[in-house]
Amino acid sequence: MANHTWTKEAKRNEQERDSFCIVRDAFRCFAQRSSSVLGSAWAFCGAVLVIIVWLITGPTFHFSDTWQLIINTATTVVTFLMVFLIQNTQNRDAKAVHLKLDELIRAMKGARNQLVDLENLSDDDLKKLEKQFQRLRKQAEGSRPRSDNGESVKSR
Repeated sequence: MANHTWTKEAKRNEQERDSFCIVRDAFRCFAQRSSSVLGSAWAFCGAVLVIIVWLITGPTFHFSDTWQLIINTATTVVTFLMVFLIQNTQNRDAKAVHLKLDELIRAMKGARNQLVDLENLSDDDLKKLEKQFQRLRKQAEGSRPRSDNGESVKSR
């Protein structure tokens, strides 16, 4: 009986997970297409055209509160929705960049593998690491050969 209950539970979890995956994947596709379209020059021109039409209609509506409310409401709604689309796109891009950098770190002989998960470090740990890299940079600059005028010479 316990095994039968566990099987039912597993099937229900799988169905919920499938529904969640379907929604997540649909949103991912929608966000990618939307960011591609809404980030184009044509979308910007369309937005400028909407503003121009709104301004031209101002005298017709005597610059009323309703006339102002239309543009305020429209821009607020569009901005609210765009925040989610932009954040989704940024999250995906950041994750892809992290994975590519992680692969490079792992592939480089002599690279410090503990740098792979930097995004999970605390702010204090990141500051310590930043100071460590600043010291390394200064040491590297100090060991470069200098030209006659005192500037570092880049090696080829």
